Amino acid sequence: MSATPLKCCINPSILSADFVNLEAELARIANADAVHVDVMDNHFVSNLTIGLPVVERLQAVSPVPLDAHLMIAEVDRWAPAYADAGLASVTFHVEASNAPIKLARELRARGAKAGMALRPATPVEPYLDMLSELDMLLIMTVEPGFGGQSFLDVTLPKIRRARAAIEGSGVNVAIQVDGGITEETISRAAEAGANVFVAGSAVYGKASPEEAIENLRAKGQLAFGRN
Repeated sequence: MSATPLKCCINPSILSADFVNLEAELARIANADAVHVDVMDNHFVSNLTIGLPVVERLQAVSPVPLDAHLMIAEVDRWAPAYADAGLASVTFHVEASNAPIKLARELRARGAKAGMALRPATPVEPYLDMLSELDMLLIMTVEPGFGGQSFLDVTLPKIRRARAAIEGSGVNVAIQVDGGITEETISRAAEAGANVFVAGSAVYGKASPEEAIENLRAKGQLAFGRN
């Protein structure tokens, strides 16, 4: 582990919220570390969600920072606009980027933290040399595109390798996981080395989303401390 203890963060996914009143749904997770906003274009993934105009309105009313996950084609072209909108963090898929280092630097230059996402089958090793260009590495624990999928344990060794590389290099990069995170699976992901967790139904599917966030955060922190 690094000398500075890392905090486990819970970023609820707006994909599991009630889209009829997103402002009210954001208020229900005011104790979250950030809200995870899934942007899908029906090209990079086979689903269509929301785009920049809606994200800009969410940014204007959200009580917590916005963490955008861009599952879109031509991400080099479109991602900088999300940073310009004032989002705290913008994550692009490396599979959709022609120049990931350039894009990460551009996002940072525009004031956002730069995140890079990997599909479950995308190896992490080719990108370890660019860790210093990133603030967060998102390791997908389901195939991107739809919520409600089951956690893929096959991704755990990749999380462990990424954590070992981060600790070995001394860079300050968070490892986020997205997909199938519950009170049971969060412990496995945290033990492997993840410290930022995207949770959809495990938060918005509960009677008290705020209580669900606290429970997940506590379980994640406990397990992360054992890795």
